[in-house]
Amino acid sequence: MRVFVAGATGVIGQYLVPSLTAAGHEVTASTRSALKANQLKNQGATPVIVDGLDREAVLKAVTAAQPEVIIHQMTALTNMKSFRNFDKQFAVTNELRSTGTDYLLEAAREAGTRRFIAQSFTGWTNTRSGSQVKTEQDPLDSRPLAATTKSLAAIKHLEEAVPAEVPEGLVLRYGVLYGHGASDLMLEVVRKRQMPVLDGGTGIWSFTEVTDAAAATVAAVTKGAPGIYNVVDDEPAPVSQWLPYLASSLGAKPPMRAPAWLGRLLGGEMIVSWMTEGRGASNEKARLELGWTPKYSSWRDGFPVWAEAFKSGPAA
Repeated sequence: MRVFVAGATGVIGQYLVPSLTAAGHEVTASTRSALKANQLKNQGATPVIVDGLDREAVLKAVTAAQPEVIIHQMTALTNMKSFRNFDKQFAVTNELRSTGTDYLLEAAREAGTRRFIAQSFTGWTNTRSGSQVKTEQDPLDSRPLAATTKSLAAIKHLEEAVPAEVPEGLVLRYGVLYGHGASDLMLEVVRKRQMPVLDGGTGIWSFTEVTDAAAATVAAVTKGAPGIYNVVDDEPAPVSQWLPYLASSLGAKPPMRAPAWLGRLLGGEMIVSWMTEGRGASNEKARLELGWTPKYSSWRDGFPVWAEAFKSGPAA
């Protein structure tokens, strides 16, 4: 199929594009960087240099490619050193998830593209009450913290617009991404014992290894009804379990423990809430409807591989 990947050189795109071309799809891949165009060409894609917030450029690139499928992977995520100013650090990503999504949807309509697959997230976005593990039917947080209000609004906009605006709109909610080249700053922080277990670490997190995220996205090109899918591993787990295990995988000392008030003082309300009230996600729908099985069914399998790659050097 003819596939247009918007934001093709990000953490997931680096694995997604070669997987799509290997599956026989004809891929047009966008990047904001001229330096990365050759990387895409070497992966078998036709590169185009596009700023996702330039409406005319997006319309021109998509209509020229005439894709049957558009995959929206546009973000501007960077390694976060603090969760205190969350919305500020996610400002460009929020714009890409709102305005950027609208531009891509408009382009899809002009090009006659039927299938549209967009990246979203599951984790701090979940409502912090009720069941410990959420399905796609559960509502997102209706009482977001002040620091995440704009970020959650952008995610809600994307998740509502995509299924509504195209015949086959799918939203893939990835969990906390990890793996070679993803979230490596977290490993450095854990290694230095700068990420404590706060107030018992009762918050539940769901993880997604980055190549598993790419594999689910490839599956969604040809499978799955319109709607939202949680693309996470099989084992949502409390911080009190996965954080010490990650430290052990790195050969580091166990994380320190700290009261919520100290975490709030040092890192802000958002990280305290996620570590103590967070809710995980179920992948049953993605497994069933996308025919997707994660290679790393648990962070217990994936963390040691991630840690070993980190200790071996930077991602290629």
